[in-house]
Amino acid sequence: MLYQNIKNRKIKVALVGCGRIAGKHFEAIAAHSEDLELVAVCDDNLETLEAYARKYQARPYGSYARLVAECDCDMVILCTPSGLHSQQTIEAARHRKHVMSEKPMATRWKDGLAMVQACDEARVRLFIVKQNRRNATIQLLKRAIDEKRFGRIYMVQVNVFWTRPQAYYDSAKWRGTWEMDGGAFMNQASHYIDLLDWLIGPVADVQAMTGSLARDIEVEDSGVINVRWRTGALGSVAVSMLTYPKNLEGSITIIGEKGTARIGGVAVNEVQLWDFAEPRDYDADLSSASYETTSVYGFGHPLYYKNVVDTLRGNAEPETDGREGLKSLEVLIAAYISARDRRTISLPLEY
Repeated sequence: MLYQNIKNRKIKVALVGCGRIAGKHFEAIAAHSEDLELVAVCDDNLETLEAYARKYQARPYGSYARLVAECDCDMVILCTPSGLHSQQTIEAARHRKHVMSEKPMATRWKDGLAMVQACDEARVRLFIVKQNRRNATIQLLKRAIDEKRFGRIYMVQVNVFWTRPQAYYDSAKWRGTWEMDGGAFMNQASHYIDLLDWLIGPVADVQAMTGSLARDIEVEDSGVINVRWRTGALGSVAVSMLTYPKNLEGSITIIGEKGTARIGGVAVNEVQLWDFAEPRDYDADLSSASYETTSVYGFGHPLYYKNVVDTLRGNAEPETDGREGLKSLEVLIAAYISARDRRTISLPLEY
């Protein structure tokens, strides 16, 4: 598919939704100021909108429909509630604008498919933010897997033990709803679900149980997923937003024929175990790969943006486009169907 590359000028972007995650995007845009120009911001809270418009000298839009129809931008960046991503992507594609969407790309399988189709038909790019892939710790793990240092992978364990108080869900009406947010799997653990396919490979079967154990919300605050990969490897994902008294752990442990590794910390930011039958020269880089963080978001957004810029310039292929985003969405939807129907769900969801 042919795309029109943006050469010899800055790429004009508009950020939509000035909430919790927007700060990471403003930082990433500033880090790439030689290539990116923030020309507009959009939010339905007019006080917030005006504050950010003044701060970044960008044109304010209180209406998304007006922004995509009137704004002279190359790409819209969606930091809006997840349930809005699909329709907003489709509207942007109709106006021939590229789209960068925060995770998850949608809250329904059919909506994710519709996003990819709309951008394909309009010949615009669809990027899905997966910044955790760019963590130095996860990059080391990916390299070890690609080099087959584990041999055959037998078992994978992912833990996301964080805390989200009731006040977090009460801070906005869309939080904790099926339509706009999704629960602990889809929202908080989305980046960790992404690692299942990206690191280990295509998932074959999913079993899940969920619970709303302590928070007054529609969706789950805790859940477990059992996974079988097409390779035969087994694994599980344990997620809870009820950890006392603060965020405890975001980790992945891989047990293989010739190696065992664990990346832990509060957000896969520490190499805690790295034991292989055959050493490599880059094993000495383990200490420098680990980093301190007080944020579960990590520091991957600027690195993610670099690939977006390079792709729009025609110098690279997208690392996480719409089709890549569908892989984790498929596992998420399968988990929710499994928990609802109390049965194993085999992938793919559609043939």
